[in-house]
Amino acid sequence: MSYPSISLIIPTYRREQILKDTLEDVLKQDYPHLEILVIDQTENHAPKIQTYLENLAKTDKIKLFSVSWASLPAARNYGVRRSQGEIIIFIDDDVELPKNYLYTHAKVYQQNLEVGAVAGRVLDRMKLADSEKINDSQNPYTIELLPPEAMDPGIAWYHIDLVHTTKPQEVISTRGCNMSFRREIFTKYNIWFDERFRGNAVREESDFCLRLRQTGYKIWYEPDAYLVHLGEETGGCHDLSTRSFSYQITFYHNHFLMALKNLNSPQQFRLYTKLFDCHVLGNPPCNKGGSPLKIIVRFFFYILGFIDAVKTTFLSRWDDGQIYSKNDSYNQQLKPNNSLESVS
Repeated sequence: MSYPSISLIIPTYRREQILKDTLEDVLKQDYPHLEILVIDQTENHAPKIQTYLENLAKTDKIKLFSVSWASLPAARNYGVRRSQGEIIIFIDDDVELPKNYLYTHAKVYQQNLEVGAVAGRVLDRMKLADSEKINDSQNPYTIELLPPEAMDPGIAWYHIDLVHTTKPQEVISTRGCNMSFRREIFTKYNIWFDERFRGNAVREESDFCLRLRQTGYKIWYEPDAYLVHLGEETGGCHDLSTRSFSYQITFYHNHFLMALKNLNSPQQFRLYTKLFDCHVLGNPPCNKGGSPLKIIVRFFFYILGFIDAVKTTFLSRWDDGQIYSKNDSYNQQLKPNNSLESVS
């Protein structure tokens, strides 16, 4: 079988040894047509890690790009513009990969021309551990087919489970740490990650996938295309404290922005209701503390997040928010060499 060329893109932010470990796993892949792009948003690495990254670039094992800003959606777009593969795969900078990882993604595209994106299974250490607390660890909790609600854009986000699901099937969205796309989603259909999704960038991949589905392409869940998500407590999205004012505002802002952009009124109502029930009141599956004070504080952030998203949507009449991409002067005709490229 002739396999398509793959560009594996790894956005990274303030990760050190775990980034090295991730790259070591990636370099063990034996896929024949592969380029590895690391989009580094870290201000300063430990000398040992910086030397390691630069040596990989100098020996043509990776293409390393250092940027002076931090935005996950922008880093994804930045990497795509500099990639050449027919298939674009995104992974996080704190994962472990099985040896056949790339082949399992590629096979789906070879076997089904209707598929425009592949959502891989995520063996998330934290979520698997939580489920084992509830279920017998000798008989772990699994799902074969997701419920119909998992395809409803209003409430799918509380029913789509890419951790415990074991059978291949169509899904509404990928999960950002393990997802791939046909290159033409970007080049032919001009669909890019929205750089207005801020902070931890939650729902940026959901927004992207909702727009992708309008092309007629399917998003296919392939459990064999799995990886282990380590969920490091420092660096990456975790570098923004979940207790901070900024985190709370952007968390709700991003949910509301996705809804305002993509959902009709009934779908928006269902999402807002579920978001309130789960994240404000703390009901399952969120299971948050339910003291009156905590609920009041979360409701305060809920309202501020909605106002902020409305403001973002209003300003979009003049500015689509793709600030980083607009300021990227990179010429698609001129591919960079494999050494370190620094970009302001």
